[in-house]
Amino acid sequence: MLNIKPGIYLVDKPSGPSSHDIVNYFRKKSGIKRVGHCGTLDPLASGLLIILVSREYTRKQTLYLKKDKEYLVEAVLGIETDSYDQTGRIVKEIPWEKLKEINKKDLQKILPEFKGQIEQTVPIFSAVKIKGQKLYQKARRGELVNLPSRLIEIKKLTLKKFQKDVSKQKINFELLVNCSSGTYIRSLIHDLGKKLGCGATVTVLRRTKIDKFSVKKANKLLLSEFKMDWDN
Repeated sequence: MLNIKPGIYLVDKPSGPSSHDIVNYFRKKSGIKRVGHCGTLDPLASGLLIILVSREYTRKQTLYLKKDKEYLVEAVLGIETDSYDQTGRIVKEIPWEKLKEINKKDLQKILPEFKGQIEQTVPIFSAVKIKGQKLYQKARRGELVNLPSRLIEIKKLTLKKFQKDVSKQKINFELLVNCSSGTYIRSLIHDLGKKLGCGATVTVLRRTKIDKFSVKKANKLLLSEFKMDWDN
């Protein structure tokens, strides 16, 4: 791992740890308390995370927070979960006899409806606060909440893969998404599934870019190394 000193670090976060876990990892490695990040990634998600170490650099956080992001997302059709990704509890699943009727053209046809500026409902399992409490805290208590919405912009939405596996009775697809800050990719996939009438949930999510910064230039943090050090 890096010899961590005050500065700006591009990190390729593995799937598993939260963004807060990565921040704590940098605090422990550097011995510097003032550490922050620029844009949360779900524990499921991997990819680019900008880490700022020391007060001098955390003061610059606002320069990076509102920048456009790029993601590669894989999803499965026919399943809905409460968290909108595969870590959640399945709340709806449609039979294969209905699901198999959906094809690549059906998905391609609705994608333009999700491009440009759109109102997006925030997922219940998110860190957005209502009256001082995070939504996911309310969700875990089983509280009913009127979810807020926000205006976001999807600038690019490209279907990279569409795979129908008859033997496994599954349909998976992959999208490349370029979007404004504040966009929830889990909500995008959930809404696409609703529009198709079959439901959809995220299986893999990877952030590839933040503005001009690419994950290709990031320092890869291996999950095995992270766990080993974290347990010590």
